[in-house]
Amino acid sequence: MPKDHSRPRRVAEQIQRELAELLQLELKDPRVGMVTLTDVEVTPDYAHAKVYFTLLNQGHSLEETLVGLNRAAGFLRSQLAHRMRLRIVPQLHFVFDSSVERGVQLSHLIEEAVSQESDKQDQEED
Repeated sequence: MPKDHSRPRRVAEQIQRELAELLQLELKDPRVGMVTLTDVEVTPDYAHAKVYFTLLNQGHSLEETLVGLNRAAGFLRSQLAHRMRLRIVPQLHFVFDSSVERGVQLSHLIEEAVSQESDKQDQEED
């Protein structure tokens, strides 16, 4: 009989929503700027959660933001305990998600290649 993995996924989604709200409204650490949470992965025993984030503004360095998030992990975990009513509130591990930046870079490369191709076709038509 296959295991049902929907509960860990639902818990991870709820953690992501709650953390996003906490980061926006409750966290006052100046090292943490505009952070977007892209995903949360929870272990099957709910002991640990990897929280993937990306930076919206480049005003804060990645290292500075990561230090701020790790320092706030205990506070965020305690706030999650009050909001979610879980028997086990996972320890939070913050991981930078570079996929958004890679996507933007690839989009720029594609746009550049398309514009070069259209320029080449325009020159051939003349």
